[in-house]
Amino acid sequence: MTNTKAADKIIVALDVATKKEAVALVEELREQISFFKIGLQLYTAEGPAVVREVLATGANVFLDLKLHDIPNTVGRAVESAGRLGVQMLTIHLCGGRNMILAAVQARENNMSILGVTVLTSADEETLREIGISDKIDNHVLRLAKLGVEAGIDGLVASPYEGKMLRTQFGAKIKLVVPGIRSSWSETGDQRRVMTPRGALDTGADYLVIGRPITTHPQPREAVAKILDEIGD
Repeated sequence: MTNTKAADKIIVALDVATKKEAVALVEELREQISFFKIGLQLYTAEGPAVVREVLATGANVFLDLKLHDIPNTVGRAVESAGRLGVQMLTIHLCGGRNMILAAVQARENNMSILGVTVLTSADEETLREIGISDKIDNHVLRLAKLGVEAGIDGLVASPYEGKMLRTQFGAKIKLVVPGIRSSWSETGDQRRVMTPRGALDTGADYLVIGRPITTHPQPREAVAKILDEIGD
């Protein structure tokens, strides 16, 4: 998972409704982008078939299912994802140590397990609603330590926690950062967002970018604008 140029730092989120749309977007962007994220919307609609078709283009796949269930169920799901051949898979760290260990022990084919800390749509009011009175930074760090101690390969966190996590863990883990919005794009339902350049400056290894690209009338143009923002 080594990325050395700007384009290798971008993971395009295939936030579309059908396999046809997803594959068309991958084929349109493959000259620019090598990594694509398949999340709940697309996977629920199309299942493993869409993963196989995207992999067949030569692209890498980040399967973002945010697994959170009893340890045995999560372990079996991780095994299934490994057999598909995806490069990254997410689990929710709030599932606890035993669940995380089950996921880590079940991975195969060099698949990376990424731990989700706090969603970028959440704020401290959201945490209070579910009974967590702590600051977001503290809660993110608590979950991150739990995941890293259990052997995960990377963390998914907002760009605002990037510097803290990089300071805490150094190069030991990969930081995959959603909530990326250029100055020319809308924030939508995400609250803790940052520009591509700003997120990289906080220590991000990968930027997950969806709607600024997928809803743009010219996705290749949107990618080019983002790459220009990032620079080499």
